[in-house]
Amino acid sequence: MSTPLNRAALGLPIPPVRLVHLGLGAFFRAHQAWYTQHAETDPADPQWGYAAFTGRSPVMAELLAAQDGLYTLVERAGDGDRHEVIGAIAEARAAEDVDRLRELLAAPGTAAVTITVTEAAYHLGAGLAFDPSVPAVAAELERLRTGAGAPATMAGRLVAGLDARRRAGAGPIAVVPCDNLPANGTAARHAVQGLAAAVDPRLGRWVEEHVSFVSTSIDRITPRAEDELAETVARETGRTDRAPVVTEPFSSWVLSGEFPAGRPAWERAGAVFVDDIEPFENRKLWLLNGAHSLLAYAGQLRGHSTVAEALADPDCRDAVEAFWDEACAHLTAPGLALLDYREALLERFANPRIAHHLAQIAVDGSVKLPMRAVPVLTAERAAGRDGRAAARMIAAWVAFLDGRTQVQDTAAEQILAADAGPDRVRALLGLLDRELAGQDDVVDLITRLAAGLAPTTR
Repeated sequence: MSTPLNRAALGLPIPPVRLVHLGLGAFFRAHQAWYTQHAETDPADPQWGYAAFTGRSPVMAELLAAQDGLYTLVERAGDGDRHEVIGAIAEARAAEDVDRLRELLAAPGTAAVTITVTEAAYHLGAGLAFDPSVPAVAAELERLRTGAGAPATMAGRLVAGLDARRRAGAGPIAVVPCDNLPANGTAARHAVQGLAAAVDPRLGRWVEEHVSFVSTSIDRITPRAEDELAETVARETGRTDRAPVVTEPFSSWVLSGEFPAGRPAWERAGAVFVDDIEPFENRKLWLLNGAHSLLAYAGQLRGHSTVAEALADPDCRDAVEAFWDEACAHLTAPGLALLDYREALLERFANPRIAHHLAQIAVDGSVKLPMRAVPVLTAERAAGRDGRAAARMIAAWVAFLDGRTQVQDTAAEQILAADAGPDRVRALLGLLDRELAGQDDVVDLITRLAAGLAPTTR
């Protein structure tokens, strides 16, 4: 007989809310919340708690609220599981609760906002620039200017909260995006400050002067929890948990930027603070995320469903190693320890007990590949090489899309139209990078590579 998760039974105090999070998903609960709990000097007297807001669905807020914000983090290694109750979430809220978000950001004690949404949820234009003509941004501008309806985007909700902070005179604050975007601090600045300035130039100036945008590189494989995870946790721990999270033992967090209102001592949990984050971003985006995207498309074409299965396929592993060789030629900064990093990735990917589903990774390829494949292909061509391994990643995406009538992507309509057109490879490549799409030899290379990746299953 298992017992419900609650703070009174476990003797876990509610930490004071000093952090806000947007995007209450599994990765946040395996990463930022875990780091925050492990940053405490005295676990019995925590000083940093999160108020976390959901993304699209309020379900997780409801589940966590019913168990005092607590959940079980299952660290799944090859030789067994380790269970830990995480108590860093003091409040779990639905995204639509913008009034509570305003209250929290207007409080002087709130020091930082972290973000885990998706790359697409920033709604930026070309070059990660603020673009008021993007439909979601234009609609958000209308809502914020007129007050006709609550803000519906991450940037819109954050702008509403920052406006409340400005009016309250609550002082500076840090915004810490934790999404797989290059220069994600800059991307967040463009999305939030651009929107703020478009709504009210005075608010835009306040954001510029009082809000620090911290760039980060984050890493912890956190697959979708299997249906039986809750039953396994109950059996292993004796506690009922309707919102457990499964993750790998490895974790990494690299940050660069200022925290004008203070922060948890995340370095106590292993976080690293650096002056120049770009080399660490590229290492992670190209080697880990790039390999994931390559495996997601090439692996599914060969009938595999998880990262571990795909990596065990010699053809898929050879493709990953070849891509890594190309990418590493352009990762030259000191301190990256590339050989060690690659060996660690192979071990992590091969973990047979982490079911990281390729279908999950394959979502939003039109957003991910411009950051994971295009920079390496472009750099290889600039060095006088054809970039075949990076081109193979794009070719796998092209082959994966061939003939599909549905696709999970923020640009799904454009993808389906391009896929059905007469010059489909060039059209699809144009969604990733217009300059590459204009180069006939690149289109020809991707066309030939895609032709050799015929699917073995749908």
